[in-house]
Amino acid sequence: MTFTIADFFQLLGSLGLFLYGMNLMSESLQKVAGNRLRKILASMTKNRFLGVLTGLLITSIIQSSSATTVMVVSFVNAGLLTLAESISVIMGANIGTTVTAWLVSLIGFQFSIVDLAIPVIGISIPLMFSKNDKRKSTGEFLVGFALLFMGLDFLKNSVPDLESHPEALAFVKDFASSSLGTGYGAVFLFLLIGTVLTIIVQSSSATMAITLVMLNNGWITFEMAAAMVLGENIGTTITANLAAIPANATAKRAALSHTLFNVFGVMWMLIVFYPFIHLMDWIVTLGGNAESQNSNLYALSMFHTMFNVTNTCIMVWLVKYYVIIVNKIIPVREQDSEFSLRFIKGGLLQTGELSLIEAEKEIELYAQRSHRMFDEARTFAMTKFDDKNNQNYAERIEQFEDASDRTELAIANYMYEIAATPTSTSIKNKIRNYLYLTTEIESVADRCFNISRTVIRRNNDKINFTADQNADLERMFSLISQQLDALERCVSSRFADEESRGEIFRVEKDINELRYALKSKNVDQVNNGDHSYESGIHFMDVIEECESLGDAVTKIAREVKI
Repeated sequence: MTFTIADFFQLLGSLGLFLYGMNLMSESLQKVAGNRLRKILASMTKNRFLGVLTGLLITSIIQSSSATTVMVVSFVNAGLLTLAESISVIMGANIGTTVTAWLVSLIGFQFSIVDLAIPVIGISIPLMFSKNDKRKSTGEFLVGFALLFMGLDFLKNSVPDLESHPEALAFVKDFASSSLGTGYGAVFLFLLIGTVLTIIVQSSSATMAITLVMLNNGWITFEMAAAMVLGENIGTTITANLAAIPANATAKRAALSHTLFNVFGVMWMLIVFYPFIHLMDWIVTLGGNAESQNSNLYALSMFHTMFNVTNTCIMVWLVKYYVIIVNKIIPVREQDSEFSLRFIKGGLLQTGELSLIEAEKEIELYAQRSHRMFDEARTFAMTKFDDKNNQNYAERIEQFEDASDRTELAIANYMYEIAATPTSTSIKNKIRNYLYLTTEIESVADRCFNISRTVIRRNNDKINFTADQNADLERMFSLISQQLDALERCVSSRFADEESRGEIFRVEKDINELRYALKSKNVDQVNNGDHSYESGIHFMDVIEECESLGDAVTKIAREVKI
């Protein structure tokens, strides 16, 4: 028998079908349970043991530890989880990912599930064309489930059988009988193979399935397969580390802790490797499966589960030390610049339901920064033109304006990326509202910048406002600040705070009344010689910009419904 290029592509295609099915299963479950997953993460991570249980539960549901860890990194980046909480969730995710191995060994090798796959796809088709988002996602899950096991069945048939065709991969037997193929030489080699293969495939579950197929077909011994499993536990940490590259320091630490947790676990396992795998053999024998054709498959799945359970039981008591270690490796940096993005600048996109949280947090920060920009413009307007800090105020407000433009564009682009993924109708509506909200917050920043430019023109004319003008400006500024405070509360509550929304409308009425009163008062003061005509023009320009700013905030409260 010869292994041709066509056989290689059949093998590659089988792996691709398996991966696609797993990815479709994971994404559809995340869409169905996205909001619930967020609530679970928020409410069940208050201590390390609940955190482990949470990670186990979520990973068992979505069948992807990589998806869970990337989700955890993004939540840490968004400030929803602490570093200690994230470490315990990741530990639980390592246990949850072993469920896939049991599904494959108990179902995938027992009978040809491909005979059921086509009818399952047939059942799912009406669901996939349903207008109901949950039914549609359920249909996608069923298709993913069917494709996963179809891929596994094709994978089994694509891999050469060494017992029937020993000449196909004779080098495997030669290696196994050599000095490198026994003892720790083989263990370290196959540990490396498992690590590299998982990094390439980007799925420890897929690599585990490949390992089970290789073991079932006689490519490798049980010891080699167990070593590959250890390598897969290290390789699976790469995804989260890639997601954390552009994220903040805390997210980087969470991803690094995942790597350290698995590396330290593999290190102690290597010390007791042979006694441990003999224990797995004994447990399987005790269960009456010693003579079963699939006893090695059960033993490998048992090894995978028991390693992660034991490792977690040991390491869960050391969470605080992991926090100390990763803080040392990634030291505390200066606070992220207030002009830079903090939440959406990286990470692998999950489904819209889970990715939207980063955009929501960034919009909250955007509203806060716009308020700070207003405070800078307010202070600038109340400062005399001959003060030394005038240039500093002008430059700082210009920095805020540039950052505001960049933030608006970045949030919009991120929203479009989310919209490009399969999302529900409710998420698309949220995206539409958030895009509008982002545009209007940028309008608020524009008005703040216009106030600054008006003050610069006043300073260039060497004019100072009178004490009475400053008092009137302060009244207007106080109303705007009150309105911006209410806007921040609305944004942080996803506009569920009706009291704050109502306050925006009430303050808008006061702003309009004050503007009309000051316009009339300004004319009288110019006529009475209380201040110059030029001073009055600059004063009213500031007032008009404040009124426009208030209009922008009111427009947000009136139009945005999330």
